[in-house]
Amino acid sequence: MTPFTETVIEIIKSIPAGKVATYGQIAGLAGSPRAARQVVRILHSMSKKHRLPWHRIINAKGQIALQDDESYNEQRLSLEAEGIEVGLNGIIDLKKYQWQPAVKRKSQEDHF
Repeated sequence: MTPFTETVIEIIKSIPAGKVATYGQIAGLAGSPRAARQVVRILHSMSKKHRLPWHRIINAKGQIALQDDESYNEQRLSLEAEGIEVGLNGIIDLKKYQWQPAVKRKSQEDHF
């Protein structure tokens, strides 16, 4: 497992119930702001193994990004069970529900 993958897993595990984060936000916190698609891949391949709260991750528009009905509904119900209001088209108010970690991680670009 790469250091980036390990960091992404650690970050996802630290998102508290009742909050959401975006794929890009997680990538940035892990040090690669342009690696949102890598975060998607990690979630897809490692959520069960590492018991990740995958349902707390949404896209940059504040929307549930899953396309198939079963997964979409599972994510929506999981978020609502944590008190997160999900509007039409799976939209979540990022101003109200986006997780803001107390300590921001440095991006790789900060090291140059």
